[in-house]
Amino acid sequence: MVGDRFVSTEEEIVAAHVAPPARLDGRVVVVEYDPAWPGLFEREAARVRAALGGVVVALEHVGSTSVPGLAAKPIIDVLLVVADSSDESVYVPPLAAVGYVLRVREPEWHEHRLFKGPDTDVNLHVFSDGDSQVRWMRTFRDWLRTHEGDRGRYEAVKRELSARDWEFVQNYADAKNAVVDEIMARAVPDGSLKRD
Repeated sequence: MVGDRFVSTEEEIVAAHVAPPARLDGRVVVVEYDPAWPGLFEREAARVRAALGGVVVALEHVGSTSVPGLAAKPIIDVLLVVADSSDESVYVPPLAAVGYVLRVREPEWHEHRLFKGPDTDVNLHVFSDGDSQVRWMRTFRDWLRTHEGDRGRYEAVKRELSARDWEFVQNYADAKNAVVDEIMARAVPDGSLKRD
C-alpha cells in the first residue's frame, strides 16, 4: 500500500495484460517537456476520432505530457471516454483497424482498457462516461497546469524515482502514489475524489 492506494504485484501486472508485459528491469526515462507533445496528441486524437466517430464521448490529452513545462516520460497519454468501456465490440475492432493494440484489460478497476499507439509511443486509456477516474485524470492534469509548486514537487519525485531500477514501468507509477495523493488532497480538499 502506498498512501491509501494499492501497489501492484507482479502477478497482478501480468494478469491485467492481454499479452505478457514488457519487463523494464532498469530505469524509466524522464525528459524535459517537449512542445511537440500537444501536436502528437492532436494527431492521435484525429486518428481515434476518424476510427470511432460518434462512439467518442470525450478525448483528451492527460498525464505529464499534457502539462506545459513538466518533465515526463515521452509517452503521450490519451483519455478516451466511451459510453461503456466494458463493451469492447464498439471500440476495439475499429481501433485495431488503425493500428492500436489492446495491451491492458482491467475489468475489476473501473473497466479500464489501455491501448498502445501504432507509430507513436501512446497510452490510450479507455473509461466509461461518468467514471470517477475520468474526473480524477482531468483534475490532476488541470491542477498541475495551474499550480507551479505542486508541478515542481511532482517533477522532483519523478526525477528521483527515475534514477532507480524498476522491474516494470507500473512499479515506477505505483511509487508515485504518495506524492500524487498529497497533491490531490490539495486539489480536492474535501476528499470527494479518490483514485482507487
